[in-house]
Amino acid sequence: MNIIICGAGRVGFTIAKLLSEQGHSITVIDQSSEDIQKINDSLDVKAIVGKATYPSILEKANAPETDMIIAVTRNDEINMLICQIAYSIFNIPKKIARIRSQDYLNPKFTRVYSKENLPIDVIISPEIEIAKSIQRKLEAPGALDSVPFTDNKIRLLEILIKKNCESINIKFNELTKKYPKLDANIIAINRDEKFFIPKKTDAVKEGDKIYVVINSLQMGETLQAFGHNERISKKILIIGGGNIGFNLAKNIEETLETVRVKIVEKNKERAEYLASQLNDTIVINGDGLDEEVLAEANMEEAETVLALTNDDEDNLMVSVLVEKFTKDQKEIEEKRTMALINKPNYSLLQSSLKIDDLIDPRMSTVSSILKHVHKGTIENAYTVSNGEFEIIEAEVIEMSELINKELKNSNLPDELRIGAILRDDKVIIPRSDFVFKKDDRVVFIVKKDTIPFVENIFRLSSV
Repeated sequence: MNIIICGAGRVGFTIAKLLSEQGHSITVIDQSSEDIQKINDSLDVKAIVGKATYPSILEKANAPETDMIIAVTRNDEINMLICQIAYSIFNIPKKIARIRSQDYLNPKFTRVYSKENLPIDVIISPEIEIAKSIQRKLEAPGALDSVPFTDNKIRLLEILIKKNCESINIKFNELTKKYPKLDANIIAINRDEKFFIPKKTDAVKEGDKIYVVINSLQMGETLQAFGHNERISKKILIIGGGNIGFNLAKNIEETLETVRVKIVEKNKERAEYLASQLNDTIVINGDGLDEEVLAEANMEEAETVLALTNDDEDNLMVSVLVEKFTKDQKEIEEKRTMALINKPNYSLLQSSLKIDDLIDPRMSTVSSILKHVHKGTIENAYTVSNGEFEIIEAEVIEMSELINKELKNSNLPDELRIGAILRDDKVIIPRSDFVFKKDDRVVFIVKKDTIPFVENIFRLSSV
């Protein structure tokens, strides 16, 4: 597929890297000669210095032969205009734009995004996506992440294995016997910075991050099997009332009635806006690094603290203050801290600071965009291991070569592992004699360079 990416920042660079490694023909456009030089030095893609709003630049990028354009520049209006020109002049079939301004995302104005007005097929809002991601984590206490598939009948859980886990060193084929009623399948492990798909004879170890596909109804039992009994936090403190903090507080108000939220926001005008838009959330105007302000916000009572400011260093400092406000080691272990971090190198500090989870906005945006690159019967996709692997939900259609084949005879590559199947609203963890049928919805993990095989075996079209 021919794809133009407009914007060579961290998100544009990552998308270009992943899609080119999947075999797509990629062209990247950016006004910054420095960013384009970085693309040229690092990736096997075509890179052009210029304004992506200029038809001549898009023509130079072979827009007439392009299947998809992805606009991820730093400016909402430029992203919108790119999509308009891509449609009006070059008739590019699929147009994706990153839009951050909440005013443009107001549901009242969605009619503007139509072929007659502003032809954008997919709008990606990083702040909204990150807020949704954080809420999923809050709803699955004990899990580092929780991602719904098949209309939330199946979930992917990312779980950290701690020393109290009773499943440590038990081989997976024995673990199945220990928990016969549990519909769960470990499809990947991140161990000592190495990510791999495990075998039946493998076992989890302390410090592993495991990726488990489960029956959504058994989330509590699954977490307990891997040593986690945490409760959903009832008292949440958000430091930073930007779009992420605002959207998260609004989502919690709408879905988690028993949860109480406080937001500390430094800007007085923004704090007043938050107070006017939120119903049950307490908004405190003050500096999130000021100990008196944090005392007023009762940080010591907060069960989960979220550092969501636009400043990485401030977010890291919040974690230090969380520890200072906590009385003893038991309280520190029970309190949950998450921090928004844009600079990837800061992840090295996670283990030395009191941070349970670092939130990377880049990968959240990339994951949201990548799932729209695949179409056909791919319903959903989620990126893990910095884009090396994807967890995909796809439907088995009549033309698929999987139809009526047993799993053991389906010739699936080693880089692909089936996690679970939804059939007639029933979740199935497949064994080797499982037989695929039409309309099965399959959730599986696959390495990025095997995705062309996936598109073929599920008979998917690319656009």
